[in-house]
Amino acid sequence: MSNVAAYLVKEALKDGNEVTIRAMRPDDKERLVQAFLHLQPQTIRTRFFYPKKTLSEDDLRWLDEISHGNHVGLVATVPSGCEELIIGEGSYAVLGRTAELGFTVAEAWQGVGIASRLLQHLASIARDQGVAEFEAYVLQENEPMLAVFRRSGLPMTTRYAEGVLHVTLVLDSPAAPR
Repeated sequence: MSNVAAYLVKEALKDGNEVTIRAMRPDDKERLVQAFLHLQPQTIRTRFFYPKKTLSEDDLRWLDEISHGNHVGLVATVPSGCEELIIGEGSYAVLGRTAELGFTVAEAWQGVGIASRLLQHLASIARDQGVAEFEAYVLQENEPMLAVFRRSGLPMTTRYAEGVLHVTLVLDSPAAPR
């Protein structure tokens, strides 16, 4: 799929809820800030490694440049009244043939497969862009995220450095699921 900006799929989760996975758009800034403000401190720490109070304009600036393709973001949303509620996000920034990957899922939606779905879709988009591997930095105690990576079917290596696990997922190996 060459046009990442038009990316949109609907999927049923393990619990039967339907979720929309779509490309992030510049108009998602306010929704992302709202979603962030509802996160627990522990969730914020596992994503950013430090207590962060809000998403800054700097954190969100890449959304304005999303069409340039070196930063790809997907959100998982559910209907909320006449709005849509962002319940998870996954994104990567391309650095040559590698891309650094990160996820956040709202606490109420953790454990139903959202990060796994986001990872599958991001891997597919990244392969189309010629990305060979994902890298992620994960706190050692973030077992749920490590489990998502382990269950992805992607060949995975981990290296421990400075209190953080450096995870590498290979996208273009013969063993990687397509």
